[in-house]
Amino acid sequence: MDVLRPPLIRIGGRVYRKNLIQEQAFPREEEEDFCAGPGDCTDESCDAFVVEETERGFQCRVEVPSPLYKYIIGKKGETKKRLEAETQTSISIPKPGVEGEIVITGQHRSGIISAQTRIDVLLDSFRKKQPFTHFLSFALNQPAIQEKFLQFKEEVLEKCSKDHGVNSSLFQNPAKLHLTLGTLVLLNEQEIQKACDLLQRCKEDFVDQITGGQPLTVEVAGVEYMNDDPAMTDVLYAKVQMKDGSDRLQMVADQLVERFVASGLMLKEWDRVKLHATVMNTLFRKDPTEERNNTMTGKSSFKERESFNGQNILKLFENFHFGEVQLDSVRLSQRFSSDASGYYATSGQL
Repeated sequence: MDVLRPPLIRIGGRVYRKNLIQEQAFPREEEEDFCAGPGDCTDESCDAFVVEETERGFQCRVEVPSPLYKYIIGKKGETKKRLEAETQTSISIPKPGVEGEIVITGQHRSGIISAQTRIDVLLDSFRKKQPFTHFLSFALNQPAIQEKFLQFKEEVLEKCSKDHGVNSSLFQNPAKLHLTLGTLVLLNEQEIQKACDLLQRCKEDFVDQITGGQPLTVEVAGVEYMNDDPAMTDVLYAKVQMKDGSDRLQMVADQLVERFVASGLMLKEWDRVKLHATVMNTLFRKDPTEERNNTMTGKSSFKERESFNGQNILKLFENFHFGEVQLDSVRLSQRFSSDASGYYATSGQL
């Protein structure tokens, strides 16, 4: 890393410089400790924070989802004590499980700003380690598509079941076939509502303009694999493209993700969204109860995956036609959930 051009971290509309430090690998512990260096916050502008003057000094309020309180408290309260001592402030945190604001009070405005900056950086670090809770999706579970998918599954098992690693547990749940645009970590109702509101603004700002207010007709056809070696496949997906050959679906997907990343609700993972519908995934094999979600995050709770030989599947089903779909809504879908149709429960949609 060029020390003269350190990477920038965007948190809540503010930009921080990331200091060059030796990072440590922390054990998997719920209440991990944190120590901010004394020079981490010296350049923060006071104008970036809402600091109120009170009869006893200064205070500011920080909205923090309750699942993240423990990271500010730390083991046996050590992180909170250290923050208070180093910034000469007092930090009041709601009880576990109770949603509310963290209140920072102190005699000096600079101490308040320093404490809030450290809390922001601390929470951003731990938020990135949280498993995603929601994702933006297009549903592909229309009856005709499900029927063709089940035909695909039956034919694959009939013709390729002797290939290494191929069995019925690899296949997606047909009721949950979907395109994922991006994943989100939403830890309370306020964050969910913020994402829903942003989704509606996206509809008004550009989605209706791109789509003309009409559903997008897409074709789901052909299969492809994610990794480099088809003999060691982990994810096999169906390809999705606009029936009219336009790039309108790609435009909607890319601009939605761009807007959500800019808001801080989503992390940027790629320059453009890879439009695909997972049909086979080795993660499904590991735990039959695991949701049949796709692998856009590239993360798994399992250390090992047993790949399968997808060479014959790719050869025999290269042009398999799953059907056409009218995409008329983008959903904020909740992970590990189901609605009456068997699809993911929807927290909001446009």
